[in-house]
Amino acid sequence: MDETSDRQTQRLAATLRDGERVTPLELFFDLVFVLALTQCTALMAHDPSWAGLAKGLLALALLWWAWVGYAWLTSTVDPEEGVVKLVLMGAMAGLLVVALCVPHAYGSEAVLFAAAYGVVRAAHIALFVLASRDDDGLRRSVSGLAAGTAVGVALLLGGALAGGNAQAILWIVALALDAGGPYLAGSSGWRLVPGHFAERHGLIVIIALGESIVAIGTGAGTRIDAGITAAAVIGTAIAGAMWWLYFDVVALVAERRLMNAEAGRERNEVARDSYSYLHFPMVAGIVLVALGLKKTLAHVGDPLDTVPAAALLGGAGLYLLAHVAFRWRNVHRFSGQRVLCAVALGAFLPAAVELPALATLGVVATVLALLIWWETARYAELRDRLRHQLVEPAAP
Repeated sequence: MDETSDRQTQRLAATLRDGERVTPLELFFDLVFVLALTQCTALMAHDPSWAGLAKGLLALALLWWAWVGYAWLTSTVDPEEGVVKLVLMGAMAGLLVVALCVPHAYGSEAVLFAAAYGVVRAAHIALFVLASRDDDGLRRSVSGLAAGTAVGVALLLGGALAGGNAQAILWIVALALDAGGPYLAGSSGWRLVPGHFAERHGLIVIIALGESIVAIGTGAGTRIDAGITAAAVIGTAIAGAMWWLYFDVVALVAERRLMNAEAGRERNEVARDSYSYLHFPMVAGIVLVALGLKKTLAHVGDPLDTVPAAALLGGAGLYLLAHVAFRWRNVHRFSGQRVLCAVALGAFLPAAVELPALATLGVVATVLALLIWWETARYAELRDRLRHQLVEPAAP
């Protein structure tokens, strides 16, 4: 009996997962986030105004921060052992309810959204409390996180009950307090496995890119003609270019940077800044592009309205600028060509509201393709060396 108890305690202990990759349960958990992304896009598509855009991005940020918490959690404990597996499945159900509420999160389902969100965050804190029983540093960090989370959830519930502008203000404050907590409270007590953590965030980028493909399908509907076919092909090319710009070298270099960071405060701060914070504008940019794709497929021959055009162009630009900040945080190098492309995309907005949506889509694809061509040609030798150094196994 004692041996069984010791084994269960060890499974819940705050131990690093050296050599482990993302587990099937984590991938299963992330599938719920697919629905969350789709729902945020649907919310913005239903209300294609600046206010609708802001509401969709705020809901996305709240969902992102909930997901980030579980990314840190499952880099500390084995998610497929003991009570952790059951609690994660319960959290999945709660996150599913949150996602279902997104289209009416600023109306009739605001309270249910906030309550379900509170359940998801409470499950996360409960598992971290179990994981920190034998680690004083982690326990102190979890205590601070629990206090911030409780305040944040209370503000969400208060905002949901208040409604209107008060809801938006309280939700923004809740998000700021929750997301700013790890930065203000310090990061020395947390634990993570670098390879697992980087892979988990890379997979969520792929999931977000999958939302772009879904947006093409939902935007096209059941009527397929030459214009829709062309838009679908160009839209797929845009998604492919965004994949290339992240995974070809950037993700590999960032993962190596995280692995080489000293365990403890330095590594945790790199993980916090590069992944928890800077991956959000990447995902948000992809979601905005998905909104633009959805609106384009609906009327390929007509100009986009200002907000969808800004979402398409600005989303691609935001994605590139997030890469610039990501690269600077990891290797302190500035990517001028990505900034230039982001500026060029933003400058095209006045023309985008006059030209057919298909033409705007083509411009985005062309800019991203030229960027890839330039970087591949300009840094061919460096790229080849980095990819081989990062992919080949280390010598014994």
